[in-house]
Amino acid sequence: MERRPTRSEHEALKAIYRATVDGNAASTGDLAHALGLTPGTVTATVKRLAEHGLVLHTPYHGVELTAPGRRTAVAAIRRHRIVERFLSDMLGYSWNEASELAGSFEFELPAEVEERLFVALHRPDTCPHGFPIPAPEVDRLPQLPPLPSLEPGQRAVVALPGSTEPEVAAFLETLGLRPGVEIELREKHPFDGPLVLRVGGRDRTLGFNLAQQIYVSVLAYDGPAGESESP
Repeated sequence: MERRPTRSEHEALKAIYRATVDGNAASTGDLAHALGLTPGTVTATVKRLAEHGLVLHTPYHGVELTAPGRRTAVAAIRRHRIVERFLSDMLGYSWNEASELAGSFEFELPAEVEERLFVALHRPDTCPHGFPIPAPEVDRLPQLPPLPSLEPGQRAVVALPGSTEPEVAAFLETLGLRPGVEIELREKHPFDGPLVLRVGGRDRTLGFNLAQQIYVSVLAYDGPAGESESP
């Protein structure tokens, strides 16, 4: 029987996936910071994962996922996002409460319960934060660009990481910027200047550094001042 990763190994695989999505290897120090563990504990976990063919650990280079490790990591992220959706849609938790609560019990769910939750939720496309729920058996997650990558005239739907600080989330809420909200970029000032967004029928100005913490799912591009893009 294939060995099932432990809870700590699942969390490590998710952290490795997120840290290596740009194609670079992850350092054990960075993983320790992301997981809130000591470097020694992370090194021991990585060693076990390597022994079971889920990661490659090269001294002085870092940690990378193997193909089986990547599939396992994405499956774990998929489960986390389904459980978040359950907590939000069925139990009424806010989007920034759901992530921490999901992590406390998601590992214990049988695969059958995970699938029944997904069906009961009407097969949602995204988690409460606005990030895609991947299909089963895939090994890559669709990547959402940060808000400043938009060009004037582009419309998009907001996504906010579960790691967003409560104070930041509260401030963004005052601007109407929450997961699932549709926005339009109206102006983008040069040299990392502020951005002007259309949110709920009102123009809102947002600093570049804060905008970098917001991710978007692009809906359409009509070109500057509403002009259509050339075919």
